[in-house]
Amino acid sequence: MAKLGDWIDPRPIGIYLPAADIWIDPSQPVRRALVTHGHADHARGGHEAVWATPQTLAIMEARYGPQSGNPVAYGERISMHGIDIRLVPAGHVLGSAQIVLEHRGERIVVSGDYKRRPDPTCAPFEPVPCDVFITEATFGLPVFRHPETHDELDKLLAALRANPERCVLVGAYALGKAQRVISELRVMGFDDPIYLHGALQRLCDLYVEQGVDLGELRPATGVAKAELQGRVILAPPGALNDRWSRRLPDPITAMASGWMRVRQRARQRNVELPLILSDHADWDELTRTIRELEPREVWVTHGREDALVHWCRLHQVKARALDLAGFEDEDD
Repeated sequence: MAKLGDWIDPRPIGIYLPAADIWIDPSQPVRRALVTHGHADHARGGHEAVWATPQTLAIMEARYGPQSGNPVAYGERISMHGIDIRLVPAGHVLGSAQIVLEHRGERIVVSGDYKRRPDPTCAPFEPVPCDVFITEATFGLPVFRHPETHDELDKLLAALRANPERCVLVGAYALGKAQRVISELRVMGFDDPIYLHGALQRLCDLYVEQGVDLGELRPATGVAKAELQGRVILAPPGALNDRWSRRLPDPITAMASGWMRVRQRARQRNVELPLILSDHADWDELTRTIRELEPREVWVTHGREDALVHWCRLHQVKARALDLAGFEDEDD
């Protein structure tokens, strides 16, 4: 008797589909790749041919140069040697997709990275019932329960109002997190110019080109210190405590990340204002998604695999961890 999903071959460098000779999110260059989204631990350069959403291909081109890209719109169906493939939104970052695979009467969903919270910068997660759900588990521990987005950003705005002579310097991952912080602040009615470290400019420009309204953005470099008082400034996490930040007006150092739930991580980065803001599903969202999809099996790709596998087994869902290499804990 055939084993469920035996036409998929999880290997250390990625998930391989032998019948179609194609890899999903491979961690090294391959001949043919399906890519879920543009973060560097999922989208590597050097593939001979790539299938992904148009937005993910645009991100890969911005990061790696011209791609031999094959754009696949959300909901569009393609067939590769008897495997039907479509991409549906994952709600993680701009262009992020789950890959829905159908073959031999089975449906397997490869989630990539995903979240269930609303995000004005990307399409929301689309639940797809399936036989096998291949899920991430970046925050796959019960301690990780993310607070409401606007409650966290209220802390930022309160700090700004209370300290008009200072600035708030927010560390945010360059792809997805920076643009989400900006966009959520706009939704909350914050219309002031927001200042950017130069490393964030290119991807913010790309988001705007893709139709995401980020309001007025200005470069922070070369601006007089007095002009930056009372302002919000975004920078890569690595710039929070380097020489670049020393020219700012007594910055209140903030960090937007799901990892800010862990106080030790905030202390290690000298973060004065931790903002628990994640682009990944938290524990409740991971488990709710599994309940909602009702898969026969759950395969966990990376993160805190053991706890989620244990939860599945307690709830009579067959589960196993996949030994995939190269997926990192981003500054989420």
